[in-house]
Amino acid sequence: MSAMTRLPTAREHTARLVAALHAVEPDLPRIEDWGRRLAAHLLAGGRVLACGNGGSAADAQHFTAELVGRYRDDRRPLSALCLSAETSSLTAIGNDYGYEEVFARQVHAHGRHGDVLLAISTSGTSANVLAAAEAARADGLQTWSLTGPGPNALAERADEAICVAAAATATVQEVHGVLVHALCAALDRVVLQREATVVVDVRDALPAAGGGPR
Repeated sequence: MSAMTRLPTAREHTARLVAALHAVEPDLPRIEDWGRRLAAHLLAGGRVLACGNGGSAADAQHFTAELVGRYRDDRRPLSALCLSAETSSLTAIGNDYGYEEVFARQVHAHGRHGDVLLAISTSGTSANVLAAAEAARADGLQTWSLTGPGPNALAERADEAICVAAAATATVQEVHGVLVHALCAALDRVVLQREATVVVDVRDALPAAGGGPR
């Protein structure tokens, strides 16, 4: 039996997370930019797809749930699909075409030119996520990726990437969770502002109370 790797204490775990969050601060303007651009795309009728394996699948599903439901404040639902959440498609594609194709085939089915694929992988080397990024490029989608330390294969295949410089997979996943929430907040600021502007415009177009013939 191989020797067990020493697990970090709670204090060591949180210290690693704090260090990784500080290291990702230069990428926060990119998250804000993604939020603005994705909001404009979704409000224009576009769609975002998301995929990942294991904990990254949970992050992908968390992200799409925040868009179809809501992140914090009420607003219109937005078109977002998590490619790891539909078990019948996953198992059918995996059985018929191999597990490497479980996301790529869904990208071909649901993605449209100009849509966005959010590809999440702590290693940056997951074969099925790489295949999804390649399918997205072939179909004219943009791929944005969240990965672990770079350079890695997924970051190279993505149009834009944020690579989290942390040695532990758990730390990378925790930072990805923070970035997903930050992306949702950046997106919602645009969407909620747009909706508030529309409400004001409609009110301005209404006749004044008591005015006009009866």
